[in-house]
Amino acid sequence: MRAFSCGNCGQLVFFENSLCLRCSHALGFVPERLELVVFDPNGDDRVRPCANSTLAACNWLLATNDPGSFCLSCGLTRTRPADADTAGLAAFAKAEMAKRRLIFQLLDLRLPIGGELSFDLLSSHTGPVVTGHDQGVITIDLAESNDARREQRRAELGEPYRTMLGHFRHEIGHYYWPLLVEQTGQLTAWRQLFGDEREDYQQALQRHYELGPPADWSERHVSAYATTHPWEDWAETFAHYLHIRDSLQTAAEFGLIVAGPAVTDDESLAALPQADTEEQPFNGVIEAWLPLTYALNAVNRSMGRDDLYPFTLAPAVIAKLAFVHQRVRSWSSAIGYLTRPH
Repeated sequence: MRAFSCGNCGQLVFFENSLCLRCSHALGFVPERLELVVFDPNGDDRVRPCANSTLAACNWLLATNDPGSFCLSCGLTRTRPADADTAGLAAFAKAEMAKRRLIFQLLDLRLPIGGELSFDLLSSHTGPVVTGHDQGVITIDLAESNDARREQRRAELGEPYRTMLGHFRHEIGHYYWPLLVEQTGQLTAWRQLFGDEREDYQQALQRHYELGPPADWSERHVSAYATTHPWEDWAETFAHYLHIRDSLQTAAEFGLIVAGPAVTDDESLAALPQADTEEQPFNGVIEAWLPLTYALNAVNRSMGRDDLYPFTLAPAVIAKLAFVHQRVRSWSSAIGYLTRPH
């Protein structure tokens, strides 16, 4: 995430802020410019607030002449809890906050946001909800916004990490698979890294839940769930790539530079050259990422907390991340990034 400052007084402000705490000017995010700006909520001739400014604490703005009511992010939501569902709406607001971070990053990476992409944000408190992706529609169980329930589920599944933002990043990985891989002539190269997606998905899922992951899963996969099926391996790897890119951007924006320990001799980097791009080799991303994770984990331990980054990236996993990097860079450098949904 980028760092922002108030356009009126220069105070540091954050992506979620709708008000500068120093000068009390109203703030709003303009997605077309990726900027947090000062505006007049009582009548600005340039921009106006999203219709979800109260319901979902949305601080995104629309152009004054935009015929719609919702901002770019909120406009992607197809289904939400009913107005009478107080608990559901509270969870909905938390989910929309995570979704805005996702959409910001997609815009920043210049990935396409097409008209077929939409979100159903539903709560399993009122009926069965299966988080997943189906032909452009991403369904998220709003019950995951409850910290206690999500932590219980994380412990039950033995996962090192589980967040609402992580769910969004995983499911958007499924959405981008046909766009970045299948439709760009990269399927053969993808199969060499991730496996054959023609394997029966339901059988693979049943096998995973009955037998669990193989004992050596960490040598080839970023998570245990990634062993389920090549599609899940891609989605887990894609989500992890977004984690890395966002965290590195945030660190850079706040001037966090970790000079050591050196990782240039790390054997994991040997897997990278074939998947690198000339514009921005993935080696550089990993060489910045690993020292930062070492430092952040050490800081967390100093506070008596678990590791902030509880992952180990094996050479095979880094090669997959490098493939994702190459596909994202190839797309963003060749195609315009903003397609407004209708």
